[in-house]
Amino acid sequence: MDIVRAMQVFNALVDGGSFVAAAERLDTSTAAVSRQIAALEEHLGARLLNRTTRRTSLTEAGLAFHERSGQILADIEEAEAIAGEHAVNPSGLLRISAPLSFGVRALGTVLPEFRRRHPDLRLDVDLTDRVVDLAHDGIDVAIRIAQQPSPNLIARRIAPVRMLVCASPAYFRTHGVPQRPGDLAGHSALSYSYLSSGDNWAFKNGAGQEEVVRMQPCVHANNGDLLRLLALSDGGIIVQPAFIVAEDIAAGRLQQILPDWTLGTFNLYAVYLSRRFLSAKVRVFIDFLAAEIGKAEI
Repeated sequence: MDIVRAMQVFNALVDGGSFVAAAERLDTSTAAVSRQIAALEEHLGARLLNRTTRRTSLTEAGLAFHERSGQILADIEEAEAIAGEHAVNPSGLLRISAPLSFGVRALGTVLPEFRRRHPDLRLDVDLTDRVVDLAHDGIDVAIRIAQQPSPNLIARRIAPVRMLVCASPAYFRTHGVPQRPGDLAGHSALSYSYLSSGDNWAFKNGAGQEEVVRMQPCVHANNGDLLRLLALSDGGIIVQPAFIVAEDIAAGRLQQILPDWTLGTFNLYAVYLSRRFLSAKVRVFIDFLAAEIGKAEI
């Protein structure tokens, strides 16, 4: 059997979620898709799908085959791209994952130009602050803000990220302005759920002094813009990237504190699965981000 074609049909079925969707993607009949899957299962000697009258799901073998076959198909696509004109003009579908606030505030401002330069690329952008599993979720490249990227992924540093501590002037007039990290204890904290240090805010200054403050947040949230709105409403102190709060600080709506202290070194990374070849579509996207967003600290 044509194993590559069988992999393509199987992945179209998994990605589409149904035999009908797979048939539409491949411009064929549902019967042809069903025959191809049955032949593939017979060839492998394993059941890949659990079928009921209402839904289809992957077996354990199906999950493993989907992950590996997806990588093989991507490698084939890359080999074709290297040998042909697609290396210069990448095409196909590029799946991107990015944090919600960064996606809206920064990524959204540069994507129109990226689309203009690469009209043959189709984009599927998933905005979520959740750390996605690239292989399981079929993501080609993810944008992450972190102190250290995952050791299981290939990462390229795009830009440094400034983390700022701030609250509204009205909040500080009522509760006082902390002069050093230890003064934060007892203040109302609006905490980002995915902050790498959790509720232990670890500060360091230029003299090498370190202070760790155990915060007891009155609010946890998994999105920085929601916390920003709460801070603007005099709700408490937040730690957020400059791209979320810098304009409010410049306009006086928020007041930065502890400017001589940092909460560690954060960077914006583009991460992708470890493969021998980096696909042309991922490469041009990362290069574009580095050129457009990596110009300055964000």
